[in-house]
Amino acid sequence: MWVILSFLSAFFLASSDTVTKYTLRDENEYLITWLRYIFSLPVLFLLLPLIKIPELDRMFWLATAVALPLEILAIVLYIKAIKVSDLSIVLPFLSLTPVFLIFFSWIILGEKVSAEGTIGIILVATGGYTLQASSIKKGLLEPLRVLFRNRGVLYMIAVAFVYSITSSLGKLAILHSSALFFPILYFTLVTVFFSPLVCLNLKGDIYRKNNFRRDIKGAVLAGTLYGLMIITHMIAISISNVAYMIAIKRSSMLMGSIYGFVIFKEKGVKERIFGASLMLAGIVLIIMGSD
Repeated sequence: MWVILSFLSAFFLASSDTVTKYTLRDENEYLITWLRYIFSLPVLFLLLPLIKIPELDRMFWLATAVALPLEILAIVLYIKAIKVSDLSIVLPFLSLTPVFLIFFSWIILGEKVSAEGTIGIILVATGGYTLQASSIKKGLLEPLRVLFRNRGVLYMIAVAFVYSITSSLGKLAILHSSALFFPILYFTLVTVFFSPLVCLNLKGDIYRKNNFRRDIKGAVLAGTLYGLMIITHMIAISISNVAYMIAIKRSSMLMGSIYGFVIFKEKGVKERIFGASLMLAGIVLIIMGSD
């Protein structure tokens, strides 16, 4: 069941990202990000009559308090990444999250991964390198230079790092509450605390644009998909090893690459999907080497 839920979470995430990128063509990324979270909340609130509110202990509040500012940082970097770069370039770098989880899931949750995962880490790095394989003709190290000149790539590597921490803290909070209650409270708080950033970064003419109504429709769809992603994510992670679940969820990078090719007509998709596939294969090896 958790495997199915993880793949569903990946599908909802890739779909929400695609709608968000389409909507971001003309608008302020802070506004569209905030709207996506706003419109994900009704989906979560529908769960309230179905759940029992648990008793919340000190560890729950500590995990939530530490995760919140990190989550907001990741949100900003994530949306900037998919705005300034092709989906098929930046999304594969989310596969680094399980690599970072080797350390953080052990520190926070006590979940250990054996040394066999080293081979998987090498495959992940190789996959990222081949995303810009066509630039090798300019020099052997050119793909590496291209990647690190790309702001979207740097943003997404940072996102992967932060998500490895928030994923572990999120599971810790779930263990001290419940899989359905935690996301309702957590993402409500995320939306509230993200609001000041929206006000600070909102362009003065944003409300006078003729296409704002179209953007609202896009945000509603993106938010609904994101809400479904949150629900499937939280249920799956509550009944599985966090590294296993996140690894399967990272299949969203392959789905995102396909969306990028079909909808945005992004170029070089073959080499990018090949690189993404290598990264995914590396994650599988990391899982196989887990205790």
